[in-house]
Amino acid sequence: MSLKLYCDLMSQPSRALYILLKSIKCDFEVKFVNLREAEHYSEEFSEINRFQRVPVIDHNGFILTESVAILKYLSRENIIPESLYPKESKAQARVEEFLEWQHAGLRLHCAMYFRVKYLNPIMFGKPVDAKSLVGYESRMVSALTDFNTKWLGRGTDFINGNTPTVADLLAACELEQPRMSGYDPCENFANIAVWFKKVREHFNPYYGEGHVIVNKIIKKNSKVASKV
Repeated sequence: MSLKLYCDLMSQPSRALYILLKSIKCDFEVKFVNLREAEHYSEEFSEINRFQRVPVIDHNGFILTESVAILKYLSRENIIPESLYPKESKAQARVEEFLEWQHAGLRLHCAMYFRVKYLNPIMFGKPVDAKSLVGYESRMVSALTDFNTKWLGRGTDFINGNTPTVADLLAACELEQPRMSGYDPCENFANIAVWFKKVREHFNPYYGEGHVIVNKIIKKNSKVASKV
């Protein structure tokens, strides 16, 4: 089997796939695409993904984009074990229910808060628009509230039962993003705090490996904030 993963570890779904493939001991080749250097806009990468985004996989010449589509495909190809992506119809449907919800229900709001609070000032050299940020934070907090109460805290350890699935890993990687902007969901949501610890522990040491860059940014920004 030949499997290549094109990714950047600053990308949430890239991290999830990287950590997943590492944790299941999959023999794959990592092809890092540096988003900060705009390598995703290069002619070479554009031939791999016409949408110029990561992650992308190349499985024996079959190229596939979009993280959820990739997860579903890797499950059908029996690369992801059933414990992380169920085969039984109803259990699988529950995992995919979250995968469908998280795009607009969680990812959008955490990513936009990160972009407005942290990324845009770096990219464009302009200060944060405080008034605009209030709206983005409010929408993110609403999304985190839904996740904390409607997906977690229902008497199980993880999103869909007492064992983790790809849904938990994808969600955890999304929730790391606002932490780089100085907002830690664990400080405000009790169910998320308990769940987050369990997800990290389950997927370590690869969870930590996939978040080396993220954790450096978080540490650097926390030092800056403490001096203000």
